[in-house]
Amino acid sequence: MFVKLSVRLVLLVSLVAAEAQDLNFIYNDGFDGRSGLNLSLDGIAEITPKGLLKLTNDAKQESGHAFYPNPVTFKNSENDTAFSFSTIFVFAIRSKYTTLSGHGMAFVIAPTRSLHGALPSNYLGLLNEFNNGNFTNHVFAVELDTIQTPQFSDINDNHVGIDINGLHSVRAAPAGLFDGQFKNLTLNSGKEMRVWVEYDGTKKQIEVTMAPIGVATKSPTPLLSLKYDLSPILNKTMYVGFSSATGSVPTSHYVVGWSFRMNGQAQDLITSKLPKLPSIAGKKRSMLFTFGVPLISVSLVLLVVSGVLYVIRRKRKFAEVLEDWELEYGPQRFKYKELYIATKGFREKELLGTGGFGKVYRGLLPSSEVEIAVKRVSHESRQGMKEFVAEIVSIGRLRHRNLVQLLGYCRRKGELLLVYDYMPNGSLDKYLYDQPEVTLNWSQRFKVIKGVASGLFYLHEEWEQVVIHRDVKASNVLVDGELNGKLGDFGLARLYDHGTDPQTTHIVGTLGYLAPEHTRTGWATTSTDVFAFGAFLLEVACGKRPIERQGPEAEILLDWVFSCWNRSNILEARDQRFGTDFVAEELELVLKLGLLCSHSEPAARPSMRQVVQYLAGDLALPEVSLLGLSSSGLAVGHREGFDDYAMSYQSSLGKGSSHSSYIAESALLSGGR
Repeated sequence: MFVKLSVRLVLLVSLVAAEAQDLNFIYNDGFDGRSGLNLSLDGIAEITPKGLLKLTNDAKQESGHAFYPNPVTFKNSENDTAFSFSTIFVFAIRSKYTTLSGHGMAFVIAPTRSLHGALPSNYLGLLNEFNNGNFTNHVFAVELDTIQTPQFSDINDNHVGIDINGLHSVRAAPAGLFDGQFKNLTLNSGKEMRVWVEYDGTKKQIEVTMAPIGVATKSPTPLLSLKYDLSPILNKTMYVGFSSATGSVPTSHYVVGWSFRMNGQAQDLITSKLPKLPSIAGKKRSMLFTFGVPLISVSLVLLVVSGVLYVIRRKRKFAEVLEDWELEYGPQRFKYKELYIATKGFREKELLGTGGFGKVYRGLLPSSEVEIAVKRVSHESRQGMKEFVAEIVSIGRLRHRNLVQLLGYCRRKGELLLVYDYMPNGSLDKYLYDQPEVTLNWSQRFKVIKGVASGLFYLHEEWEQVVIHRDVKASNVLVDGELNGKLGDFGLARLYDHGTDPQTTHIVGTLGYLAPEHTRTGWATTSTDVFAFGAFLLEVACGKRPIERQGPEAEILLDWVFSCWNRSNILEARDQRFGTDFVAEELELVLKLGLLCSHSEPAARPSMRQVVQYLAGDLALPEVSLLGLSSSGLAVGHREGFDDYAMSYQSSLGKGSSHSSYIAESALLSGGR
């Protein structure tokens, strides 16, 4: 009896192993269970009532994953080599905004179905900034990427890439089909497309092919072909599925059908049996309009004429400047009329805030229902509009989860309108000052600090050019729904190539955050941004502005923190609203790092790369006592050349006040505050 039972168990195990090695499944008529097994979903992924796999919806900065529920055997246990496999799937990407999308999707083979810690946006819900590129990831993916991310050396904003353990594609190509000649395909067109992914375990060859859904036969010429042995990458058992992520633009990523096979050719998908995508909103109305126009009677001619006159008057009302050089910026240029309607005529009710450089309004784009923030600014006369707009458009290509997305611009009658992604929770400073009953705790503030540091590091070192923000402060840090900090307001930012010197020669920024050398020379550098970030660190940790009036005197936050450190009690400077709910080591690190970043000598300040490493615990902060910090290094600057400049601020700081001169000079001479 025991022998028979043992034989049966051995046979059963052998059958299971064989089945796993020759696994073959197909989802041709929907993912709602009719094809056999339900998929394992997480994030915002869902199965629609029609049986479509919808990886993401209109939610921003979210990820969605869907995996075949059972592990798949990918390697031969005898020689530890990867088996051959093949998959076919049909997908569609639909954005609510005609000129933008975000961020794409990927077919993925991973060691687990739970990609915990993976980030949305340009990380596609696969990895994060800390594990991207690690050999221990054991991740293979084919990305369908609709955003160009210079951080990952993307070739364009419409490409297919083979990713191994990271988002820097090992091989990539513009999305398209080889049919005698190359034909471009637009990934976010909203149309269904078919993808073949094949790996030959004998030849160690990866091939990726794609085509519109109407082309059922795979082209003999693949879009991507890569000689690569996946044996070291794949574990013995892995999970197969899909990952997708959104950024600032509401985008739906669909998988319509899927077929997969180990050690053989995946079964073809029959298009007539695939579930149908939802109709695009607005098409029905457009068809009625199209067919209704020929039926307009002659009796409406007068109405049409009056309508034409009305349109002419409206065109005059919404007239804007458009020069030849702006034609190349088409996708980034908004129509004034569109922004006027979105903000309800720039009504005061839609006003989000007012700063020294303009007013910011909330808006809702009528064509896509995307929420935006519109900043109206007067252009600086010292710089040509053409060069300024070129920089604004370049900044619009920045992609980082801790940066507020600049969507585009509009220009009208000497006025420049900058269009940003809308952040419903507003700016960080209201949580520090304006609403004391809504106080962020220490862990939330530390998360914001690390996020802003990561975004600033991306601007300084990770993007294709160096971006100097020039106005880092709490009021320019916005907070999303998950209390992530996002650095925004790039109206003062300047760009220059890596390895060259910035050419800015006049002083811009906010008192309390200006580095002393910037006020002397007018040159803004990455080091002056670090100085402003130091002021930001102290501001967030202490809950105080860099310069605050205390009756007849002005309190300089930097001096206060330095005095606490000098008395060997730096934690005394913390925001007292923390109570005892804080991590002393983290708070002390932030305060000391704030002092270090605020050093009067640029060479003594760390780079943003080092700042990120300090905050992550990957690099030990030097002993503050060894940094040469002193009142002369922090609180006193060189006075020569300052008086005239400092006096120019007196009227703005309180006309006729006996303390205005002191505040201005303190701001400029006391370590830049």
